[in-house]
Amino acid sequence: MTELRARSLAVDLGQRHALSRVDLTLPSGRLTVIVGPNGAGKTTLMRTLAGLLEPTAGQVTLDGQPVSRMSAGERSRCIAYLPQGGNVAWPLPVADVIALGRLPHGEKPDSLSLKGQEAVAAAIHAADLEGFENRPATELSGGERARVLLARALATQARVLLADEPVAALDPRHQLIVLDVLKEQARAGTTVAAIMHDLTLAARFADEIILLNQGIVAASGPPEAVLTEELLAANFGIQAHVSHDGGHLVVVADRPLAEPGQGG
Repeated sequence: MTELRARSLAVDLGQRHALSRVDLTLPSGRLTVIVGPNGAGKTTLMRTLAGLLEPTAGQVTLDGQPVSRMSAGERSRCIAYLPQGGNVAWPLPVADVIALGRLPHGEKPDSLSLKGQEAVAAAIHAADLEGFENRPATELSGGERARVLLARALATQARVLLADEPVAALDPRHQLIVLDVLKEQARAGTTVAAIMHDLTLAARFADEIILLNQGIVAASGPPEAVLTEELLAANFGIQAHVSHDGGHLVVVADRPLAEPGQGG
């Protein structure tokens, strides 16, 4: 069982405390969704968990091993990171872009092993990209490129998948497809965490939600425990209505509050 943990994590960006005293555990087999207002530190947390930012204090461990002590190659084989707003600069065929996910394993797009070929084919299928394989990635829409970059991360077959706003550029159908993929990856034993802004989608797909605000964990637990009207008011500054519809938690923002924490 894979486990990514952060203990007493702090990150300073210049004069700003981006993260303070963050403790969390991301287990395999569960989809964890990180939510919070703009500027809460979500991307900083994700990049630190991926080993791309050095914490000011505390540490991140993967199965007890400090991520900071891993070589770049070992870390890239173990942790796949999908940044928000990723782009493709060269007109490579989609299949070749996805095959770049095999680079941490020493494989190139034109010399994939049988396992690499199977990983790329599975990623193409998972991201609903059949028929796109030979199209130049630079000619795709923003949503299509987002799915290509997700497939590239999937092709790595890492033990941990960290995705920063993976559905932000997608239409509703592909939002559901991508979230189904993330859920399936978690069920297959991968440690999966994603940053999301759509709270109803987060509630529907997350096994656990971490609410981050001002660089600290304000709440964590199952969606019903975190996405409450009181916590949404205190941390997002909104008056919201939380209800159940067809077995799913639905969050509707009614109006902004003058200041976070003001109910009524």
